[in-house]
Amino acid sequence: MIAPAGKLELPPFPASAAGPDLRQIVLGSEGRIGIITRAIVRIKPLPEQEKFHAVFFSDWTQGLAAVKEMIQSRLPLSMLRLSDAVETSTTLILAGRERVVRLLHRLLRARGLGQEKCMLLFGVTGKSESVRETRQAALEVSRAFGGVHVGRMMGNEWNKSRFRSPYLRNTLWDCGYAVDTLETVFLWRDLPRAAEALLQRLRGGLSDIGERVLAFIHVSHVYATGASIYATYLFRLAETAEETLERWRRLKNAASLTILAHGGTISHQHGVGVDHLPYLAPEKGELGMHVLADLIRKFDPDGIMNPGKLVEAKTPK
Repeated sequence: MIAPAGKLELPPFPASAAGPDLRQIVLGSEGRIGIITRAIVRIKPLPEQEKFHAVFFSDWTQGLAAVKEMIQSRLPLSMLRLSDAVETSTTLILAGRERVVRLLHRLLRARGLGQEKCMLLFGVTGKSESVRETRQAALEVSRAFGGVHVGRMMGNEWNKSRFRSPYLRNTLWDCGYAVDTLETVFLWRDLPRAAEALLQRLRGGLSDIGERVLAFIHVSHVYATGASIYATYLFRLAETAEETLERWRRLKNAASLTILAHGGTISHQHGVGVDHLPYLAPEKGELGMHVLADLIRKFDPDGIMNPGKLVEAKTPK
């Protein structure tokens, strides 16, 4: 990495106990301390197989319990995505296959799954034998929590169109609606209560002006100690751009404060930038913010590297 103050070499040791890992200072610094000019990447052969399956649970609680069990059992799954009831319904509507979806609803009703059903997509990647074993183990966990396996069609559709859905933003805007996303991570003990609070704050965020907000969530990154919550929310455009932006600010602020109040991180994967800057200090603490400012000042004495990100003030000599 080249910084205004000099060059920083970051050897790619597999592991090192020679003091703190300086690579972690570079990662997440958002260009404030320098520019990465050379990198070594890790590669591996393409897998023999990659398969995606869909399982439906009676509700969000059962789905979360199954996902937690899978990850804490260390099943070598390559992907887990659990949608809440509203996102599940939205996904099925957007699939566009009305006849197939009607048959699916009928099948799930016969198995006791109603309006609160939630869809879990899971991926298995690797050699044929390990894919088969992992699939079987994941389905055993699912059945223990009342999950109904519906095969690979929904998983294949998700894999095929996963990069198309963000482009709906432009179509929705043309139809008079704005859409945004936000994400965080909670510990397992806090996640159910925090997710419900986040949805309530988003859905009621514009109620005082008579506007409704459509909001839904999914879990898409799972860890032994917790999981991410990825929220999507849609609201109607106002008559002016300034008013629309103010609606977004209100929703973003309400959601961010709710995340902090329930012990979540202000950003799991989207970074800090400008939007999350006001909410960083409560997570890092006063000393932590001073440390960040000191690091930036050391690497960039004149404050010329991507100013305004991560910490507010310019850091002069």
